[in-house]
Amino acid sequence: MADTMQFDLVSPEKSLASAQVTEVQIPGAEGDLTAMPNHAPLITTLRPGVLKAAGPDGDMEYVVTGGFAEISAEGTSVLAERAYAVADMTADVLSTLLDEGKAALEAAPAEAKDALAKQVADLEAMGAKVGL
Repeated sequence: MADTMQFDLVSPEKSLASAQVTEVQIPGAEGDLTAMPNHAPLITTLRPGVLKAAGPDGDMEYVVTGGFAEISAEGTSVLAERAYAVADMTADVLSTLLDEGKAALEAAPAEAKDALAKQVADLEAMGAKVGL
């Protein structure tokens, strides 16, 4: 049984992390989940939240706004719409994300409003979780 697995986090702008880790806590769209070495294969969508990875070299925390995670026995790859190290998250960045989310909510057709309202609420909760 492996003690670590490969973890990769990328966004369209850049690669944010590539490391050996013991676990990755993921804000899945259907609920939080933790991926560990030898996990059963799974693909999940992400909701706005804090993604955490723990490993022999220390812990990492990132804010993600959405995307996908692919989990296998050998590793976890996260393709985020947007991702920021928690240390780089500022009130200005959060405000921009919330403004964009609220604008999308206002412009959305009726059938999309519930999902977008949940995304805005998740962004607000994520901001509170990181102290903003």
